[in-house]
Amino acid sequence: MSVQKKKARAGFFIILPSLIFIGIFVYYFIFLTVRTSTSNWNSFSALVKGEYQFVGLRNYQRLFKDPRFQTDLWNTLFFTLFFLAGCVGIGLFLANIIDKKLKGSNFFQNLFLFPMAISYVVTGTVWGWIFAPGNLPSDPQGINLLFQKLGLSKFQWMWYTSTKSIGKFNLALIPVIIAAVWQMSGYVMAMYLAGLRAIPEELIEASQVDGATGTQIFWKIKMPMLRPITLSAMIVIGHMSLKIFDLIYAMTGSGPNNVTDMPAIYMFEQMFRSNRYATASAIAIIMLLMVAVVIIPYLYYSFRGSK
Repeated sequence: MSVQKKKARAGFFIILPSLIFIGIFVYYFIFLTVRTSTSNWNSFSALVKGEYQFVGLRNYQRLFKDPRFQTDLWNTLFFTLFFLAGCVGIGLFLANIIDKKLKGSNFFQNLFLFPMAISYVVTGTVWGWIFAPGNLPSDPQGINLLFQKLGLSKFQWMWYTSTKSIGKFNLALIPVIIAAVWQMSGYVMAMYLAGLRAIPEELIEASQVDGATGTQIFWKIKMPMLRPITLSAMIVIGHMSLKIFDLIYAMTGSGPNNVTDMPAIYMFEQMFRSNRYATASAIAIIMLLMVAVVIIPYLYYSFRGSK
């Protein structure tokens, strides 16, 4: 046997335990979740007795007819769009400023990245205090109290307890989006900053010699070279938003009339509070498919780019 084949065999046996664990604890459990989602296991007694009955896509049909789940999907759509736009826009803006290497830029770089070190539960709790509306107008709390002290009472409103909406967009999502963007924009900033500092200085200097302005350099040179960073940032932030749970659960829960509800929260309640295992499994599979829609094109793009 050649040395190369021996190395290949040794490498295979090294990763074999990982492959086994992934096969069991990822793909086998995905299979079990799919199987449960097509069953009638919507009670604890049926689960204990093992009374499995195949019902096809009935649980999925019921979900898409459920007004709460419809609200969850709309909330996920709007949260994802604004979360993406906020993180990418603010992250790019901060990275561009810090890349100028102004005085104190290292301090602010660490300051902007600091929220990434905090768990979503802590972020949700703290921002929940900030946006707690209190009893308006007599007993405001949080930012509403600040508005009162500044004589800006006209800006007070119910924040994440508001039931007002613009079309399908629940205004109560605004505080949640602000908290999420605050936490993750520093991470996107770090990604863009790494990309900006990887651009050769000679290229920038040559453009300046040719008379290019700062704006032209940014849009014609830097941004095209930052496209892979933008794509990666959108994939990371996008898949996080589709399965968001802890931030919203700690900050607002489902909110009044489910205005801040998300599929993960609905799944949690169906599984651990209502013992509706088949319904919860169906929600989990739908979430998996939503994440797959985001991740698979990225993996395909990365695979083609690596050839």
